[in-house]
Amino acid sequence: MLKLEQALLVEGKYDAARLSNIVDGTILTTDGFRVFKDGALQRLLKRIAAAQGLIILTDSDAAGFKIRHFVTGLVGAEHVLQAYVPAIAGKESRKAEPGKEGLLGVEGVSDDLIVQGLETALASKTACQQKTTQSRSITYTDLYDWGISGTANSAENRRVFLRRLGLPPRLSKKELLQVLNTLYTYDALNAEIKKL
Repeated sequence: MLKLEQALLVEGKYDAARLSNIVDGTILTTDGFRVFKDGALQRLLKRIAAAQGLIILTDSDAAGFKIRHFVTGLVGAEHVLQAYVPAIAGKESRKAEPGKEGLLGVEGVSDDLIVQGLETALASKTACQQKTTQSRSITYTDLYDWGISGTANSAENRRVFLRRLGLPPRLSKKELLQVLNTLYTYDALNAEIKKL
């Protein structure tokens, strides 16, 4: 079991039940979109995030990203670690039909992918603490130079790149920069790009 100091926030009860077999720590749910309207839940998330930090692990679909952005803004990005599962086509075994976008949710992906997403989020915290003010940030120009933004075939290159890093394809350019600067140094990522 992966021991977590931070509280883990997932979308629903099935995600929470699944993760209770993988992690040792506090697991909270947004109850889907309820988090947008429930003032008591919002206050709880703010208190928990300030006291122990929050790891957000939502599905890789549009709804999951909407919830992720809302909660991050609500509690403050400085209290949040972002954990991602890759976007994988399929449906959960308990459901008759696949979701709207045809992607597996957190409850449907393998334990290994969930643990990898959580470990990457935890490693990003360590990496941020170790980065010096002299370390070079990854920029929009780097994304262009690497051929994953603003060039011919950049959309396909970006999909391949994100899949290789285990990140969902839905990241906007701004989010992609934030995630890459959180998880990698320029030199480490440039080396990874050269392997592609």
